[in-house]
Amino acid sequence: MIPKFPAFKNKWHTAQDFKMNSLMETPELPAVFDGVKLAAVAAVLYIIVRCLNLKSPTAPPDLIYQDTPLSRFLLKSCSLLTKEYIPPLIWGKSGHIQTALYGKMGRVRSPHPYGLRKYLTMSDGATATFDLFEPLAENCIREDITMVICPGIANHSEKQYIRTFVDYSQKNGYRCAVLNHLGALPTIELTSPRMFTYGCTWEFGAMVNYIRKTYPQSKLVVVGFSLGGNIVCKYLGENQTNQEGVLCCVSVCQGYSALRAQETFMQWDQCRRFYNFLMADNLKKIILSHRHTLFAESPKKPQSLLESDLSRLHTATSLMQIDDSIMRKFHGYSTLKEYYEQESCLHYLQKIFVPLLLVNAADDPLVHDSLLSIPKALSGELKASVNRFLQGSVAL
Repeated sequence: MIPKFPAFKNKWHTAQDFKMNSLMETPELPAVFDGVKLAAVAAVLYIIVRCLNLKSPTAPPDLIYQDTPLSRFLLKSCSLLTKEYIPPLIWGKSGHIQTALYGKMGRVRSPHPYGLRKYLTMSDGATATFDLFEPLAENCIREDITMVICPGIANHSEKQYIRTFVDYSQKNGYRCAVLNHLGALPTIELTSPRMFTYGCTWEFGAMVNYIRKTYPQSKLVVVGFSLGGNIVCKYLGENQTNQEGVLCCVSVCQGYSALRAQETFMQWDQCRRFYNFLMADNLKKIILSHRHTLFAESPKKPQSLLESDLSRLHTATSLMQIDDSIMRKFHGYSTLKEYYEQESCLHYLQKIFVPLLLVNAADDPLVHDSLLSIPKALSGELKASVNRFLQGSVAL
């Protein structure tokens, strides 16, 4: 019994030593985990900084304009055009977050301006609607001025960004007339087999004519957002008489050429392909909600619009596919290329003779940088034309 005791004691000491060594080594494991956590936090912060563009420098707007008394007056009286733009903290430098927040909430909050809905019967039996909002104050020049507004794709007067704009305009003394794109309002049924399209100016022209007849003394300020910018510029350039009584035109964040934009819309850069899918899905839902009117057999239905196009619509994942299978056929275009070429305002911009302000955001996730060469080139061409005119006048 005595010889065995030391052996048992040694064995007990060996186990004890093992436990002590284990306890001495465990403090190193939390240090490893802390390093992993630190690396994860650093990675998340890096992604946040990249996604929010927090390191993007601020700068004043890039202005390209003709040197005229009007432009000099605007630069002098509107400091926003010349001073450095400082966006809201944290999210203000991300074009994606701005697009989402402003589209859903407006700039600060979503007001509810009160207006009257007007109905206009078009020559093809379609019923155009627009909302009319009277001014709530007197404007700074004490004249009757009406803003005729065309919203973006599939939008209407009830969208938050439109309500925010109208509310601000009313409080500053301007009457507002906002077009509801044909088929966009969920509460208004179509009365003919036709919807709004990329460049159709019929409904907007009908609204402007109503304003001119109802308020003959009123001057007009033409405003278009995104797709609406294409429509208003095309409307003014289609006929010079459309520019009568127009003080100016403002186009906000349009792409100028659908033919050139379609290539960039299929790229994943700046998530444009994802936005393309979302807008296509929304447009698809609107078309399907009016399928009984659009595809019902009637003398007014486009002959090229077939029931088989519905199956192509169901599988469409881009605006271009929907335009090719459905939208171009409302106006009888044989190809998508022809539709985009004829419906873009690109060929009408040089025919606009009223003051024209083209506004684009440098970080717009939808409008590719290459498309901004169009307004820049237009400004350069107009400068050259004015200089040639002045030189000819001096020579005479």
